[in-house]
Formats: sequence, C-alpha cells, structure tokens
Amino acid sequence: MLATRGDHVPTTGEWLHEVKWDGVRALADCRKDRMWLTSRNENDVTGGYPELHGLAGRDLLLDGEIVAFADGRPSFAALAERMHVRDTRRLSVLMERVPVTYLIFDVLRIDGRALDRERLDTRRELLASLDLADVSWQVPTVYDDGAMLLRATDEQGLEGIVSKRRSSRYDFGARSPHWLKFPHRRRTSWVVGGWRLETDSTSRLGAVLVGEPTPDGLIFRGRVGSGIAGKVGPLLKQLLEPLARPTSPFANEVPKVDALGTRWVEPVIVIDVESLGLGGQGRLRQPAYRGVRDDLTPTDLLEAGLLGEDQ
Repeated sequence: MLATRGDHVPTTGEWLHEVKWDGVRALADCRKDRMWLTSRNENDVTGGYPELHGLAGRDLLLDGEIVAFADGRPSFAALAERMHVRDTRRLSVLMERVPVTYLIFDVLRIDGRALDRERLDTRRELLASLDLADVSWQVPTVYDDGAMLLRATDEQGLEGIVSKRRSSRYDFGARSPHWLKFPHRRRTSWVVGGWRLETDSTSRLGAVLVGEPTPDGLIFRGRVGSGIAGKVGPLLKQLLEPLARPTSPFANEVPKVDALGTRWVEPVIVIDVESLGLGGQGRLRQPAYRGVRDDLTPTDLLEAGLLGEDQ
C-alpha cells in the first residue's frame, strides 16, 4: 500500500502520523525457519540484508522501511552502498560499516491470521504487542499531532511525514488516499555547467546540468528539468547562451545519458533548486528549478561548503 501526496496535514483525531523514513520499502514475510524480504517492485532482496534474517522464528508479515543511518540521520546515499550487494564477503564488511535497521510500521499477518482487512489502529495495537525491538529492527512511534511532527522533522532534517487514517484497511500495491505523504523539499543552491534543449524542440531550453563547487572543482550533481517552463526557459537560455564553452566544466565525468546533447557553459550562474536531497550516486533526487541567485557566486557556495553551511 502506497501513500498519496497530500496538500495539507490532517488535524482531526481520525488520523495518526509517523516519520517518513528515507530508505527502501520492504515486506518481511517471516516464518519459523526463515524469512523473505520483498521490495516495492516485488524483487526478492533478502540476500542483501543478512542482519534482518533474525526476524525469522514466528509467522508474521510485516511492512516497513530498510534504513541506513549516517550521523544519526537516515541516509539514502549510505543505503545505496548496500542495495545491490549480494557477495557474502562484501556484505560482511558492509554490515559493520553500513548497518541497516528495519523500521516496522505495519503488520499484515500474525500466526496465520490475515490482518489486511482490519483497521490500521487495530493493526498498530497488535504490532506494538509483538515487542519487536532489536539492534536491527524497531517499531517507530506514531503521533497524534501531525503539524507538530511536520515541523519537528523539518527542523531535524528528516525526509517528511506520512499521515494515515486510523480506519484504513491495507490494500496491497494500491496507492491510497487514506495514506498521505508530506515530504520536505529542501532548497539549495548549485552552479549551472550546461543546458539541454527540450525533447523534440530545436529552440526551447528543457533542462540544466548543475554541480557543486569544491576544492577539487565543480562536481556534477544532476540534471534539473522540472520547473523550467513558460517564460522561465527563454530567460534562462538568454543568460546561458553567451557563456558557451567547448568542453565540460565538471571535474568528474558526466554520465553519457546526461552529457548527450548538452551545451556546456562557463560555471558562473547560480540557481536555487528544491529537491529531496542527494541520492546514492550523489545526484539530486526529484529536483525542481526555483530561480537564479543573482546574490550568490560559485565562490560563495564553495566557501559555504567548506564551512558546512547551506545556502
């Protein structure tokens, strides 16, 4: 069951609220002698997370998020190191360096009893009674005050919150209006290193390639296309065309899928982007263009980065 993006956090007692964790969603099918982990796209990911195999021993079907923490916060970038590794030797090293935690928020079967047609608040009570607490799995707290939780998660740099109707049943694979997600999209500043035409257009700007200034040069952080429409595209193109250069300004290699058709520019224009932060390959997740920062230069961003500050 998947959440729908909401436009306002519900305030009535019909809803409960929980932290939206920045990880990989997985169903844990636990049996007496073993368990299976299935990803949202129905892939078997059991072999990638040996520390969760200890959930076996009782007949349970659990829903939750596999999360890796870095500096006390969930980090998708850290988790990405684990996601496709199956070699046992490599995993033994990664389990020490990048341990994962399974954050369980729902139970759908207990000892052969299917619970998907039960109310969410009933399922949560049953989940709490299972006492699922270990170094590698936990049942996070739920909250009555969604507005408070939204503020708190924003202040703590977490991904957002999910609000769930207490009466909701569980529909496998469905995206439900009874579960609402409210991610925090963070605004950060980046340097433009290139631009591309809109697909099937010979004149309209469709996306820009952005990077992060570092002491080692401009590091590619992704392609931004969302938010560049209407009058925005022509104005941005007008700024970038005079800055044309023959080679990439990025210090690292830009993937071919991004470099193809790109027109490189001198890295002097700073723009604001809203996103869900950096993903596992150091790329912006779901970025959206928000405007040119005339008050910032690449040097400003470099100095801010060296000080550990956000612009």
